[in-house]
Parts: sequence; structure tokens; C-alpha cells
Amino acid sequence: MRELLSRPKVAVSIVYVAGLFMSIMDATIVNVALPNIGRDLHVGATNVDAISIGYLVSLAIVIPTSGWVGDRFGGKRVMLAAIVIFTAASVLCGLAQSFGELVAFRILQGVGGGMLTPVGMAMLFRVFPPQERVRASSILVIPTALAPAVGPVLGGLLVDSLSWRWVFFVNLPLGLLALAYGVLFLRDTDLPPAGRFDVPGFLLSGAGFAALMYGVSEGPDKGWGSTQIVVTITVGVALLLILVASQLRTREPLLNLRLFGDRLFRSATAALFLATAAFLGVLYLVALFFQVGLGMDALGSGLSTFPEAIGVMVGAQAVSRRLYPWLGPRRVMTGGLVGVGAVMVAMTQIDAGDLWAMRGLMFLLGYAMAHCFVPAQAAAFARISASDMGRGSTLFNALRQLGGAAGVAALTSVITAAGVGQTLVSGAGTRDLHPYHAAFLVAGVISLAAALICLTIRDEDAESTRVRRRRQVPTPEPALVD
Repeated sequence: MRELLSRPKVAVSIVYVAGLFMSIMDATIVNVALPNIGRDLHVGATNVDAISIGYLVSLAIVIPTSGWVGDRFGGKRVMLAAIVIFTAASVLCGLAQSFGELVAFRILQGVGGGMLTPVGMAMLFRVFPPQERVRASSILVIPTALAPAVGPVLGGLLVDSLSWRWVFFVNLPLGLLALAYGVLFLRDTDLPPAGRFDVPGFLLSGAGFAALMYGVSEGPDKGWGSTQIVVTITVGVALLLILVASQLRTREPLLNLRLFGDRLFRSATAALFLATAAFLGVLYLVALFFQVGLGMDALGSGLSTFPEAIGVMVGAQAVSRRLYPWLGPRRVMTGGLVGVGAVMVAMTQIDAGDLWAMRGLMFLLGYAMAHCFVPAQAAAFARISASDMGRGSTLFNALRQLGGAAGVAALTSVITAAGVGQTLVSGAGTRDLHPYHAAFLVAGVISLAAALICLTIRDEDAESTRVRRRRQVPTPEPALVD
């Protein structure tokens, strides 16, 4: 058993999945607790979202540096340090005695979370050779699919039966187990030279991504036309444009934007940006649909959302074992995203009496989305060298994180503009669901736009990742260092 647990592929997979699960679940589980936190710490509803915004801005600042940090100090050290920071900050959040303390500790949590995902993904794809990356990508969908579905269910249980503080304390046992396992079994692969640290790139990327993330996240609440949001987004975009020009001229850039010269990496990343915007936007919207639109409690809403996670895991197996090796990423991703769009359009027909139909659509949404998640992650890095894996993972995850925030902001703006469905329809005895239907339709259009981008993918570019099971041969493990 010890020999199995110490294998590089097993060790990296377990530690990364545990860390990623904590990081993703944290966002959804905290959202459930926000009303209780506001009441307990005497914070108004318009200000309590600083708990979430602080975390997102912190992520936006840290993620661009993660590739360099992982290459400079080693993936093992950085990932374990990220787990320590995230877990310790979670405990501090649970012990916070004031709103200011809680926001500060959430920012610290973002530091850990921002390092976890890019560094862990780079480690995963360094130990899995190209012909096995579709299997590695099917591993990644476990936390990606399960965490957003588990968060609301677990959050509802903890807030109702204990207190909001337990939505942070729940990270402690998982973090300690991941840390102990990583210390015992995780080892580093050979790493490329990190080069010098690009200070101008760090300042521009940190300020630019933070401003853009803040503006996008706060836009629906404060109004897209408000001076604060317009100035913040404008400054963010301007800084990022300067960043692009600077990075393309720098010999050792913090963000290796030249990787976008690879068509496969560019197309897969762009498609996943839009797909993530539609998917995470709909997951956020569905929680409101169930709780505000249909009047369900948090636990009932979480249980009704959970079929999505089952769908993703079932779909991931079908993609990794059969569809991807035979059809390639282009057709699988295009077909999957067309399916995602069709499911979202079907959601526009759901009324208050169609609860089981909505649960069925949630399963289909997850199943179809797996046809994008798995191929995108397997194919995107097919032509990226091991030395560029850390920087490639940074770009990939930075855009995916921004896509999720943009999707939530866009769909929240749609339901706000359409009139949030909290008011009972006159004389009908049911709630007005039309704002949600409009947002589902917009999400479906975004998914179809992502499908169009997938048509630019060439399957032959990802040929190294398409291995039929009967043709697979054992591959040597990468060289390891203590």
C-alpha cells in the first residue's frame, strides 16, 4: 500500500484534488453563510459581499505569480505551503471577532488558493505524459464538479445546525490530511530554471487583474454605469493592455503570453473561458432560482443542484475512456458545448411545478459539460513543454478564474435588468421566473459561442493525447528529486 501511495502520479493526484476541492468548495459554502455572517457581525447586506470580493481579488493578484514561484521553489514546497496558508486562514476566519478581521483572513485564504490550482496542475501534467493526460483531466473534474454541488448542501447543514463559523472550520480536517499525506509521499519532478522575478509584470498583473475582478464582481450590485465600476474596469483593462505590451518585450516575463501562439492552447483556453463563464454563472443562478424563485431552503436547493456533480463524473468517464481517444477534442468539445447550450435553453421552459425536470436538466448539464472540461484540460497542454508547464498553467487558470467571475456577473446583471423574480405574479400564486429564464438563455448563447471556438481546434495537434487503451504501453516515470 505504501508503495502505491508513494507513486508520483497517485501522490500528486491525491494532494492536488484535496486542495482544489477545498478551494472550490470554499466559494459556494461561504455564499450560503453570508446572511448569517452579516447578522452576527452587524454588517449590512450591501457590504457583506466584501468577504467574497476580498477572496476573489486576492486570487487575481496571486495567480499570475504562481508559475514563477512553483518553478523557483519547487511544486511540492509551494503546494504544501499553499495548503498550510489556506487551512490556517480558514481557521482564523472561523475565529474572527469582527468583520474587518474576517475580510483580512479571507484575503489570506486567497493567497493560498491562488497558489494551489496553477502549481498543482503543472505538477499533475508533469508526472502524466501527454498520452495519459486525458486520464489526468478526468481526475480534475472530481473537485471541479463535486465541490460546487457539495458546498451549498454542507453549508446549509452547518449554518442551520451549528453556526456560520463551521463553514470555515470544515476545511481543517481535509487540509491536515492533505498536508500530512503530501509531506510523506509527495516529491518534486526536475524543474526548469525559474529565471529572474519580473517585478513590473507582477505589479501590472496584480493591479490589473485585481481591478478587473473587483469591477466585474461588483458591477451587478453597484451598477455598471456607476463611476466607481467604470473607473475600476477601465483602469484594470488599461493596466492589462500595458501588461501585454510589457510581457511581449520582456526576455523573462512573468506571464509567458507567447504560449498563445500555439493554436491548440489558445483555442482550448478561449473555449474554456466562455464555457466556465456559462457553467459557473448558471450554477450560481440555479441556487437563486431554487431559493428565491421557487422558495426552497438552502439544503433543498443544494440537493436539487447535486445531480450536476453526478452528471459530470459520469460524463468524464465516457469521455476519457471512449469518446476522446476515438473522436479527438474538436468534435467532443463542440458536441458537448452544443449540448450544454441546449440544456440551458431547455431551462427557460421550467416553471414552479417542474422541479424534477429541472433536476434532470442539472444532470444533463453536468454530463454535457464534462465533454468540454476533460478534453480542454487534456488537449490544451499537448504541445506545451515541461519547462513551460508552470507558466502555461498560470495563464490557463487565470483566465478560467476570470471567466467564472465574468459569468456570475453577466447573469446576475441579466436577472437584475429583467427584474429579479422575488415578487409573486398577480393572482397566479406562483413566482415570476422570467428573469431567470432570460439569464439561462444568455448562458446558452455563451455556450454556443464557446462551441464555435472549438471548431478552430485541429485534432492532429492533440494526437499525442489520443491513445486507445489497447495501444497503451507503460511509460517511464519522470526523474524525481527529494
